[in-house]
Amino acid sequence: MYVSVRDATIEHAGFPTIMDGLKALGLSAVELGFDRQRTTNLLDGGQTVLDSPDAIAAYKDHLEENGVRGTAFLLANNFNHDDLDEELDWIVDTVLAADALGMEAVRIDSVMKGERDWPLEERVGRFVECLKKIIERTPDTDIHLGMENHGFQGNDPNFLDGVIEGVGGNRVGLTLDTGNFYWRGHPIDNVYDIIEHFSSFTRHTHVKNINYPEDVRATERELGWKYGEYVSPIPDGDIDHARVVEILEAANYTGDMCIEDESLGKFEGDERKTTLKRDADYLLGLV
Repeated sequence: MYVSVRDATIEHAGFPTIMDGLKALGLSAVELGFDRQRTTNLLDGGQTVLDSPDAIAAYKDHLEENGVRGTAFLLANNFNHDDLDEELDWIVDTVLAADALGMEAVRIDSVMKGERDWPLEERVGRFVECLKKIIERTPDTDIHLGMENHGFQGNDPNFLDGVIEGVGGNRVGLTLDTGNFYWRGHPIDNVYDIIEHFSSFTRHTHVKNINYPEDVRATERELGWKYGEYVSPIPDGDIDHARVVEILEAANYTGDMCIEDESLGKFEGDERKTTLKRDADYLLGLV
């Protein structure tokens, strides 16, 4: 197990470039966004389009020359997109690029347009259908498709179980967001039970935390209850990440713990950088 950080989190902290942030944090692994135009960030500033084998090979050299490991591409996909074929083409291209770059996973967004209007069985069926198509089109890669427990349906264990069981095999699992089940309103003790339940299916992580008042931690809360007020730096929240690491280690998880501190907006200037450095030091101490 090792520590990484999201490129967007480095940017939010105010570092001039991804490379500046990695050096300051003492890290060498980063999760990278990848949009529908096949664009991703360069470590030294700016962006590049990975739309050909030559472009992907050049980007691989760029990572290696800087001693940086790309752990995963992050997608904001939508399996209820108006042009679903185009959406799946994008994801297939992402998987193939991730494989060529030696990544471990592609983060699949579990949020879907109109998800609250569909019955559970139809939502599960749509995800199973889409993920199976992606796997069928990328048979020569072991890249994992990590559905993030994100939003309304992604934090429903019944939805996640249904998709994992429906697809089968070992390529579909979770991008486990350690804070999102708690954000969804599950009581703190239940959060550990849910993480343990999905630990053997965890393929990638996002790490964040929330510091709720003591009298609500063990209660069921509405989705996202006062999140902006109580989101916290990773060392300061209610979720015990030492316990989370133990759960993942017991399931033989060897991937990254990717920092996604969404509390940075509560700080000003260089406080964001020092907060992110505290996050990194805390997780490095755990893994």
